[in-house]
Amino acid sequence: MSERLTMENVRNEVVGVAEHVQLLDGTRRPYINFDNASSTPTLRRVVKRVQEFVRFYASVGRGSGYKSHVASEEFELARMTIGAFVGARPHAHAVILGKNTTEALNKLAHRFPFSPGDIVLTSLMEHHSNDLPWRQVADVRFIALRADGTLDLEDLRSKLREYAGRVKLVAVTGASNVTGVLNPLREIAALAHRAGARLAVDAAQLAPHRAVDMGDPEDPEHIDCLAYTGHKMYAPFGIGALVTLKDCLRDDGPDLVGGGTVDFVTERDVVWSGLPNREEAGTPNVVGAVAWAEAIRCLQDIGLAEIAAHESRLAACLLDALDEIPAVRVYGPSDPKTADDRLGVVTFAIDGVHHKLVSAILGYEGGIGVRSGLFCAHPYLLELLGLSEEEQSGIAMAVTRDGISALPGLTRASFGIYNDEREVALCADALKAIADRAYRGEYQQEPGSSDYAPVGFSWPKLGTDYPPQKGC
Repeated sequence: MSERLTMENVRNEVVGVAEHVQLLDGTRRPYINFDNASSTPTLRRVVKRVQEFVRFYASVGRGSGYKSHVASEEFELARMTIGAFVGARPHAHAVILGKNTTEALNKLAHRFPFSPGDIVLTSLMEHHSNDLPWRQVADVRFIALRADGTLDLEDLRSKLREYAGRVKLVAVTGASNVTGVLNPLREIAALAHRAGARLAVDAAQLAPHRAVDMGDPEDPEHIDCLAYTGHKMYAPFGIGALVTLKDCLRDDGPDLVGGGTVDFVTERDVVWSGLPNREEAGTPNVVGAVAWAEAIRCLQDIGLAEIAAHESRLAACLLDALDEIPAVRVYGPSDPKTADDRLGVVTFAIDGVHHKLVSAILGYEGGIGVRSGLFCAHPYLLELLGLSEEEQSGIAMAVTRDGISALPGLTRASFGIYNDEREVALCADALKAIADRAYRGEYQQEPGSSDYAPVGFSWPKLGTDYPPQKGC
């Protein structure tokens, strides 16, 4: 029987955590991954579960053989685990499996029963996946932000009053991928339902780090629809889910049609399947579902409260260190004492150093992987940077003319269950060196790109200088 996963032993369970990478000075160093808000590595137990399952992989749903029986059962058990993790009630909710959060929110946008003139209220802090889909199907209005980058609930109340009777959906993130801000979902739900609207939550950032419960559909503070994904939860196998009250989807033909979506077809007639099959066209990602369910069990083994406390400590540690570097400015809430009220995501700028150069130096000279840019949340970054509409229009023109090298941006470090304070200290030291202009390399911006690379150096290709790690 496997040892129970805890915060103390989970680092040893992360695939690739001991992998060394080559640095600009020719040395090798264990890689530090601080880009977990984008995607996480996987766990040995997840890989082991996949290896066990693929021996019995077969078609699901209609195969009559033993392996088809096993695969179908495992797929539906995984669906139940994925739904239960966010509090889905089987009698009320459908758990629709697809590729990722983006696909799930697009599906919701195209299957939600909108009528002409309906309004969706979303916020200026959203990832594009919880913004752009709504623009295609309804009139969108944006909830304003406070100066610290948090949601302005008074503006939400104001807009619900202003557009009374027209707001059909409030769509917000559970937690920001830029600043780590946590939104008060229960309060937002109550406001939306009181106004006759539904609540959809992008939980891609929230679910890996905090307990989520969609709630009883009779509770005015419940969540109607929720999307989240496995690749941010240590199961990067191409799987995501839309968990939704069944009556939030139209009961006509689905947005994607074909195998698996029908019960019967003639030359003239189609009898569509019920939920969730109707919304899962084609052969599903059974392996991805099995992997995600195992990753969920791993997180539950550790405990979401323990995960939250650990990642908050790392955020507080980095915020403390950055406060000692005068050239660094943190965007969003920056007080280390309030780190418990945010995710382990810290976004910042260094005076006079391009955000892409910051991330390049960290990678090439420190073996530290972060993310820089606009984080697929352009309106939020533009708001945090304080850029006027005129300045934003100027950027759009420059990007159209010169490409993405004209884009502004910030640098982001984001933590996972396996990161530790030693890694945070190394990152803080590297950032101080950058602020002091004490880095080694000569960097230039790559043509047609906003990225920087050191002159005369490139990383070796996989399979040439990097032999595969033994085992997992």
